[in-house]
Amino acid sequence: MGSAQHLRRVQARSALPCFGMADALSPPTASLLDRAYYAASVEAFIADNDETILGRLAASTSFAIEPTQRDAWLAQITIMRAALAKSGGQGLIAFEFAVPRMGKRIDVVLVQGAAVYVLEFKVGQREFTSDAINQVWDYALDMKNFHSTSHHATIVPVLVATEAEDHGVQAVITSDHDGVVRPLQATAGTLGVLLRTVESWCTGTSIDAQRWAAGRYSPTPTIIEAALALYNGHRVEDISRREAEVINLNETTAQIDAVVRQARASRRKAICFVTGVPGAGKTLVGLNVATKYHDKASELYSVFLSGNGPLVKILCEALARDRVERSSSSATRVTLGEARSEVRAFIQNVHHFRDECIRDGIRPPVEHVALFDEAQRAWNKEQTAAFMQRKKGHANFAMSEPAFLISCMDRHPDWAVIVCLVGGGQEINTGEAGIGEWLRAIRSDFPHWHVHLSPHLTDSEYAAGDAIGLLAGHTHLETHDCLHLSVSMRSFRAEYVSAWVKAVLDIDRAAAARSFASIRDRYPVVLTRDLMKAKAWLRERARGTERYGLVVSSQAQRLKPHAIDVRADFNPVHWFLHSREDVRSSFYLEDAATEFDVQGLELDWACVVWDGDYRYSNGGWQHWSFKGTRWQRINKLDRKVYLKNAYRVLLTRARQGMVVVVPYGDSADPTRAPQMYDATFDYLRDLGVPELP
Repeated sequence: MGSAQHLRRVQARSALPCFGMADALSPPTASLLDRAYYAASVEAFIADNDETILGRLAASTSFAIEPTQRDAWLAQITIMRAALAKSGGQGLIAFEFAVPRMGKRIDVVLVQGAAVYVLEFKVGQREFTSDAINQVWDYALDMKNFHSTSHHATIVPVLVATEAEDHGVQAVITSDHDGVVRPLQATAGTLGVLLRTVESWCTGTSIDAQRWAAGRYSPTPTIIEAALALYNGHRVEDISRREAEVINLNETTAQIDAVVRQARASRRKAICFVTGVPGAGKTLVGLNVATKYHDKASELYSVFLSGNGPLVKILCEALARDRVERSSSSATRVTLGEARSEVRAFIQNVHHFRDECIRDGIRPPVEHVALFDEAQRAWNKEQTAAFMQRKKGHANFAMSEPAFLISCMDRHPDWAVIVCLVGGGQEINTGEAGIGEWLRAIRSDFPHWHVHLSPHLTDSEYAAGDAIGLLAGHTHLETHDCLHLSVSMRSFRAEYVSAWVKAVLDIDRAAAARSFASIRDRYPVVLTRDLMKAKAWLRERARGTERYGLVVSSQAQRLKPHAIDVRADFNPVHWFLHSREDVRSSFYLEDAATEFDVQGLELDWACVVWDGDYRYSNGGWQHWSFKGTRWQRINKLDRKVYLKNAYRVLLTRARQGMVVVVPYGDSADPTRAPQMYDATFDYLRDLGVPELP
């Protein structure tokens, strides 16, 4: 990356004109530059002396300033002053600019002419490493995607390796479709010439620096980024979008807080049901509440529980690794084992929590507040009883998982709160009871519990409509609008992808057309029959460290000719957390994740490979399972629902865009006959999904 050969290639593909800044911007309010340790006009910066600037930088940090950090700042100040000496003093500059979603700081942000420069300095380094290039690229993409007054600006990432060999100024400047320039490289001696070269190339309308600084920063974190930020003390408003038309996550959290505190004050039991479309932030709400009440010494101590094994493993490992990394610069270092143990007390697999409650007999759990993610996936009585007899040796277990979990929290003699986070159309496995099982358990066994409902729990996708009637006469029942999250935050480009997916799976052609028209310009969805073309499309689209990967249905057993075997061993931690250099990571596009591996998690770009298990034919969907040597029709209604929901999960994983692969099939192979695939491809194409050339 960054080689002359690479730059010539991308220039030929997408050398676009410089983006101009929109003239009509909102008037200045609170400045974005409050996020910087030091910010000033370029003119004031050039006039300031080194000690004044250093003093402001040092005063803004809560950490002791090491000599190496002071020297790095001095080098950056000297280099920037020299580079801007011929600029005429126009624009503004900020040092140590906070990127809230990432929890990191950009060395220097410069707003000058028609461009916003994002500069990463590697003081003393002689090489332009791929990691450093991706780092500054990520910063630029973050600025473009999440800062309102940068959406229409040209963003120029620049990596400065101060001691690298001077080969002259990088001659090729290439902008992608959204106005983010491919990372440029400079040394201490060439930075000034590079800035003037970009200024000559970027001829759009000059940016009003003060209006730019007044823009709102509205990040949309992945669930892993959100967990890291919340666990390390950031507020939810620092890491989530806040839009007037969307019920604020803070309102939902505030309602849960109120229920918790009322329950504690009144010494009563309460249960909340929070609903939301895929990616709307239900898990984020749960993590936010759990981190607020994470002090074991507090009576409000809580635990975040999930039956999603891959999600729990990935979050725990990400938090533990981050904990170790953060402790490396402190006096008390934490080992990875210690960090994992610490994190497991915060996020637990719901089945481990269940087993612990069985071992404890009638003793209440230590937590007074339990948050159940994807509560609709809890097991019904038959599935729970079969598992307890087969795996745990309990022959007469006669409770559903929801009933038992409520009974565990009901052991508290004074108060307890359960928060059920409910996704619509997310049941994907045999025995998952849906949210109705929780309501039936309350009606029959726990009438003294106060119930707080989302008004959308009656919607068909939550499969609770019949059970709602059972609570009609419940003494303690309240409904709160803010317990529903209606808009997906998973994709910052197009929040309504889930509506399009629902229409596609429901064969609602009119709704699918309307939804696709609203997303196609911001959220690319393309169709192909060639897996190699799809992989190339992913690699071409992804920039920086944006993560991409293959996703398939767990029933997609005839993709083996394409080197996709759903029965192969799969490690979600390696797939989701490891770098593009690791053959086990999603980046290699060799291992495919199923709906069980990716539910509740996100990719930036996804390749959905469609097999003959869920095929379109004669105006409807057919449901198939591959057994032995042939496909067999699925007739049970619940299994049909699980398969439909599997594809719902797969089609809503990508934050930025996806490619859908429907193979050609093989007329010489009866298990992959072309007619198993052709109608599905034609259906998607007829809905307006463009085909890759």
